[in-house]
Amino acid sequence: MIELRKKKDFAAEVFTSSMNDIMFFLMLFFIIISTLLNPSMIKVSLPKSGYSQTIQKKEINLTMTREKNYFVNNTQVPFEELENQLKKELNHYPDAFIMLRFDNSLSVQDMVNVLSIGNKLNSKMIIATAKSR
Repeated sequence: MIELRKKKDFAAEVFTSSMNDIMFFLMLFFIIISTLLNPSMIKVSLPKSGYSQTIQKKEINLTMTREKNYFVNNTQVPFEELENQLKKELNHYPDAFIMLRFDNSLSVQDMVNVLSIGNKLNSKMIIATAKSR
């Protein structure tokens, strides 16, 4: 008997040429979203407060960690240069306020040292707190 049909070996293939593009766009999306959700990536444990308020003006983030490292808009600054850095930021945005993000384990004197710099610069300062539960 003569075979009229040819035997074909089927092999399963997965085309992954567009997978690189998809992964790149997903990575880009998550990077952008994560920076929008939390603009300050420095971890501090904020003090608790029963009342909260949101403000829609330009803010300059000043963060002080438990180890007494100072960050102005996520850039580390030594305490001796803090006044000059804040003055530069306030020159760029004269109507901005300074958002103070202190770790709750720091002493009141540490906070007063920074508040005195803001007072010298005649700037508006707001202390960030976490919502109490």
